[in-house]
Amino acid sequence: MARRHGTASEQADDTASGANAPEDEPVAGTQPNPEFERVTSLFERVLEKENLLQALRQVRRNRGAPGVDGMSVDELSGYLKDHWLGIKDELLHERYRPQAVKRVEIPKPDGRQCKLGIPTVLDRFIQQAINQVLQRVYEPMFHPHSYGFRPGRSAHQAVRHARAQVKAGWGWVVDLDLAAFFDRVNHDRLMHRLKQKIDDPALLRLIGRFLRAGVQIGEHVEPTREGVPQGARSPRCWPTWYLTNSIRSLPGAAIALSATPTTATSL
Repeated sequence: MARRHGTASEQADDTASGANAPEDEPVAGTQPNPEFERVTSLFERVLEKENLLQALRQVRRNRGAPGVDGMSVDELSGYLKDHWLGIKDELLHERYRPQAVKRVEIPKPDGRQCKLGIPTVLDRFIQQAINQVLQRVYEPMFHPHSYGFRPGRSAHQAVRHARAQVKAGWGWVVDLDLAAFFDRVNHDRLMHRLKQKIDDPALLRLIGRFLRAGVQIGEHVEPTREGVPQGARSPRCWPTWYLTNSIRSLPGAAIALSATPTTATSL
């Protein structure tokens, strides 16, 4: 958003002080920049019991359709009771191989088809466990007014923040939609960005295997050379962390980012 009056430094001061922010809106303060502080031993945290139990609860809440193996969310707990020790051993010794995601197409309002990729519930469980750990690493790096794919954030908060900024005198709204962003994520660039922050080679290799797991279309499995599946919540967070920190470098003090979806409108 662009303000109708005031200098750039005044605009930045207004935003940093949290002026006109909704009551449930976190206020941006002076925070250390953790972007270049690399973190280690994350795989151990992924496999901690409490983290795994939290991941299981979240997968149950998310529900969702079965993947290529046909296993439902309701069957996951029993499967883990019988097989978790073997799965954990595969993860620790880097023998775990994610299954291909199941291709499903749903109609969009404009008549086109939206391609979804549905991982197996076991892969969703492991992805969720990874996501919870990485979320704690990347949360401090987000712009304070970024709302997409973040815990405790919503599009409603983004709208309230935008309205507050309009009342404060900002006169332009830029609605930015990156066409087919999740379908076109470059795996090499994403992994390079993750490596800048994460110093855990085993975890990074596992994330890479999830990205390259392939997609099953009918009875045929095709390789995935770019993109992340739009049918699983956790993998969509990984490129969102990359994108949001890129957007954060753009000039302008007042930003309300909802998801990652160009038009400019004068108010």
